[in-house]
Amino acid sequence: MDSLLEHFVTLWVVIDPIGTIPVFIAVTAGVEAAARRRTAFLAAAVSAGILLFFLVFGQILIDALDIGLNSFQVAGGIILFLFALTMIFGESKPESDQRFGQEEAADDTRKPNPAIFPLAVPSLASPGAMLAIVILTDNNRYSIADQGVTALVMLAVIAIAAILMLLADPIIRVIGHSGSAIVSRVMGMILASVAANSVLSALLEIFKTGQL
Repeated sequence: MDSLLEHFVTLWVVIDPIGTIPVFIAVTAGVEAAARRRTAFLAAAVSAGILLFFLVFGQILIDALDIGLNSFQVAGGIILFLFALTMIFGESKPESDQRFGQEEAADDTRKPNPAIFPLAVPSLASPGAMLAIVILTDNNRYSIADQGVTALVMLAVIAIAAILMLLADPIIRVIGHSGSAIVSRVMGMILASVAANSVLSALLEIFKTGQL
């Protein structure tokens, strides 16, 4: 149960469903309700597919490149930590992606599908989420059943993100853009702690076993 809760918290933080709400509002401004719903569902489906790909094939790629999982965990933890720092000290998602929406609105001919970019990637299926899902489904530490449970947890977080996107307007009216930025920074603090724990655990395993 503790491991399940840790996996849920990690995936919740790196996928960041709440932080995706302002992004969704920015890129779907002026779009009719039916199109907004399609965008939310497509973004959730694409991000889930990308993360499932990394869940299934991520470690295979690592093994093919002969990269030790402890080394990958250290690197992944460092990247997650840096990602957490951007959440804490960097620009919040609403500010950066509202600029994206404004710039792209000026030239619709080059506007990508918002469900793919920036919603699915990099807002939901972020680099941190891709690395986290590989670490949380290590074949040497977790059984197929455990990895299946992690997959279900990941899909549950994506489903929650889809629901929150569908409820974006009333939520943003309640918490406001400032509230969303505060939540994002709190999540960044949690992610930084999880990342530090990941690095320290991997280093301890390296010292104990001598295996990278």
